This record gives sequence, structure tokens and C-alpha cells, in this order.
Amino acid sequence: MKPSRPLQIVLSMAFVVACWAYSPTGIHIGLQAYDPGHLALLRFLVASAFMAVVAAFKGIHLPRIRDVPLLFGLGFFAVSLHHVAINFGQQGVSAGASSVLAQTTPLFSTLLARFVFKDRVSVWRWGCVFLGLIGVVTVVAGDRGFGSIDAHGLLILLAAVSWSFYFALQKHHTGRYDGLTLVCYTVWAGTVLLLIYLPGLAAQVVSAPVHVQLAVVALGVFPSALAYLAWAYVLAHVDLSRATMTLYLVPPTAMAIASFALGERPTMMIVVGAVVVLVSVLALNLERRPVAISASV
Repeated sequence: MKPSRPLQIVLSMAFVVACWAYSPTGIHIGLQAYDPGHLALLRFLVASAFMAVVAAFKGIHLPRIRDVPLLFGLGFFAVSLHHVAINFGQQGVSAGASSVLAQTTPLFSTLLARFVFKDRVSVWRWGCVFLGLIGVVTVVAGDRGFGSIDAHGLLILLAAVSWSFYFALQKHHTGRYDGLTLVCYTVWAGTVLLLIYLPGLAAQVVSAPVHVQLAVVALGVFPSALAYLAWAYVLAHVDLSRATMTLYLVPPTAMAIASFALGERPTMMIVVGAVVVLVSVLALNLERRPVAISASV
């Protein structure tokens, strides 16, 4: 390992955390001028164009015809369903609370492993899932109060469920393509599926304020493209279980960004719920056979 490599890895990890922590704030700014579906499409049109430039310089493999349904499945769960659900959900959930709820993917991956793939789930994992769900209820209630709990928080959780399906599909087909190739085709396939929101997009682009346009471009370039490339670099040099520990920094960083950019002040219940959720996910990963985790952006 070269002397500069550890510094490069640390900087890459910090970059990933910053990008994925910005995502909830960027979405809230984008929703000031865009409908949730239009915002998702525009974000990934930008990401697709950026990834096309990267692919042209780095080179990627052509997909096999028989893998096209798989790639569209990955695009549906990782891009289309995930981000449309998040955008609709964040219409009624703060950026800080959204960042916490998005970290529940490993809990749903455990449920998916048990009820879909019929894997054995230990008592430890069931305890982690139960604890995590308590944290989720606390965060949702603390965000708007018990009397205002509605479907918005459930949509963020749907996004986490969608992300867990994406990881399950990816896990069962990891050997077919390299990381860059898989990310490119996933982003492009998901963008194609989002084209159902194309009607009316041009009118919203023309009328959106400049600061909103910049926020959406940043969403497309940083959390949706560059962060994935940096994460692939980290995973190439660091064990997955060690690398994913850095993702526990995403919610507090997201809350700090939202506090600065949006003036959000998380309530004590959100903070307590966030701690409970992150502890449950951490405990899940401390088991001998950990469930893979990643941030939902």
C-alpha cells in the first residue's frame, strides 16, 4: 500500500458521507420548484449524462441481452421507486428525520432475507429489527408530533425497503459486471423508467429559480454519481464491514447540513430515535454474519 493511500481512503470516505448527507437537503430545496416525479427525473438525467462522460473515458462492458431485465430491476429499485418514494415522503418529513429513516435498509434486508429468501434469522437479528422499529416510530413521531403521523414517513421507509431489494438483487449477481459498469447501467435503466414523468418537466425547468437549479444539479452530480465512484474506490481498498461503519456519520452530518441550509432544528425525540436506529443497525453489523448496509440517497 502506497504511503498516500490511507489519506486517499479517508478523504474518499469523508466525501461519500458529505455527498449522501447533502441529499435530503438538496431534495427539500428541489421540491420548492419541482414535483417529486419531475425532481427524480431531472436529478437522474443529470446523473446519467455525467456517468456517460465517465463511461466514455473509463470504458465499460456492453450488457448481455439476458441481463437486461436484471439491470432494469436494479434501476427500478435503486433509482425509480427509491427516489420517487423519498421525494414524495420528504414533502412531509424533515431532511434530518429522512436521513435517519433512510438508514433502516439493513433492518428491512433482514426481513427480506427471512420472508423472501427463507434464510434463517437469529434471535439477535430479530431483536435488532424490533429495536430499530421502535427508533423509527420515535423519529416519525418526533418529527411532526404523534397527532400528525401520516404516510410521508412510510414512503421514506418504502424507499429503504426498495433499497434492500436492490442490494438483494445486486448480491445475487455480483460477479457479472465490474462496479463502474453496474452503476452506469443501473442509473441509466432507472432514468429510462423515470421518463414517465417527462411531460411537464420542461415548463418546471424554465420557471425554477437559479438556487433550485443548482441544488438539483448538485444532487445529480454528487450523491447520484461521484459518491458511488468514491464508494467503489473505498470498497476496493477497505473491508465492507469497516467501510460501512463510516455511514453512521451520514444522519448527524445531514442534520448539520439541514440546520445550516434549511434552518431545521431536530427535536429531542428525533435525536433519541436516531440513536436507537443507528444502535440497532450497528448491533446488526456486529453479529458474526453481518447484513450489508449502505446509505439511501
